[in-house]
Amino acid sequence: MTLSESISTCFAKFATFQGRASRSEYWWFILAVTIFTYLLQIVVGITTLTDADEGLGAAIGMNIIVWILFIPEISAGSRRLHDVGKSGWWQLIAFTVIGLIPLIIWMARVGDKEPNRFGDPLTES
Repeated sequence: MTLSESISTCFAKFATFQGRASRSEYWWFILAVTIFTYLLQIVVGITTLTDADEGLGAAIGMNIIVWILFIPEISAGSRRLHDVGKSGWWQLIAFTVIGLIPLIIWMARVGDKEPNRFGDPLTES
């Protein structure tokens, strides 16, 4: 799956927490969102340096966009965990900070080759 396919798939499944997602679908989408967020932060920083009032408006706009992107990120994460046989609720262990280690390992693992309780195997991992 390419970067553009991943972005379109994740936005098409904006709030779909069922099914499975391949590694490429998940990681390309996370990369795109991360780069986009950093670019937004640069724009907000430059805007704030030139005019504090406009910077505040830009920061509020950026926060709204980041919160909108949060839903497809979480749904893609749930589908990715489903691919390795885990519940999407396991994403909550990220709040413990140490829980990021097993979470990243699960997200990077090859998906189950046989059907699991979340659906049939994907042709691409």
